[in-house]
Amino acid sequence: MIAAAVAALFTASVAHAETKKIGVTPGPHAQIMEKVKEIAAKNGLDLQVIEFSDYVVPNQALADGDLDINSFQHQPYLDRQIADRKFDLVSVGQTVNFPMGGYSKKVKELKDLKDGSSVALPNDPSNGARALLILADQGLIKLRDGAGAKATVADVIDNPKNLKLVELDAAQLPRSLDDVDVAVINSNYAIEAGMNPSKDSLFREGLKAPYANVIAVRKADANAPWVKTFLDSYHTPEVKAFIETTFKGSVVPAWQ
Repeated sequence: MIAAAVAALFTASVAHAETKKIGVTPGPHAQIMEKVKEIAAKNGLDLQVIEFSDYVVPNQALADGDLDINSFQHQPYLDRQIADRKFDLVSVGQTVNFPMGGYSKKVKELKDLKDGSSVALPNDPSNGARALLILADQGLIKLRDGAGAKATVADVIDNPKNLKLVELDAAQLPRSLDDVDVAVINSNYAIEAGMNPSKDSLFREGLKAPYANVIAVRKADANAPWVKTFLDSYHTPEVKAFIETTFKGSVVPAWQ
């Protein structure tokens, strides 16, 4: 009788679990979300994790109602998508930071970079600007004053080494390393390609850069109880410990 009662209670709790579809990119975001899914299930929220191979579709899918939430992008990218595509989306919390870095199979130090070398960077506006800012911080180029997070290759006003800036899809950048001298790669794609950003990069973005990743929902859902449940499940000591243990500094928790 007791066993039957327990089984009935368990069945009832599963039946009342709320199911939500969350979009992520492969690699760390997907790995972290599986851990979050475990915790969310204990809090009555069933997460269906769906992976996307690019940065464009997850926001369109969220706006169209095919997803309930996504976790893959930093705030400047979301802001740009909202401005360009008129998405009615909003960020509701921070997740992790992936310091972007420069990688090479051809040089071991930046001083070895020759005149006319090729440097690949993401071709989407926000990550492209981010890469240009990193190159400027390394002294490889100089950008027009005020370019900031909207910088494009047209804003490069000084290029002492005559670098050839090659814009490619962010997910393809690790594969470009055989063809270019340096590639500036988002850490999630570097990790997915088997690189360790904290050890294998020639240079990295500072941890205080304004590119913490965020959780996005449709504006109408921003204050929904299930969103709070999701945030409470993500922002736990268990998830923080998982990130720190799994990625060893290549990915860092952005919430405090």
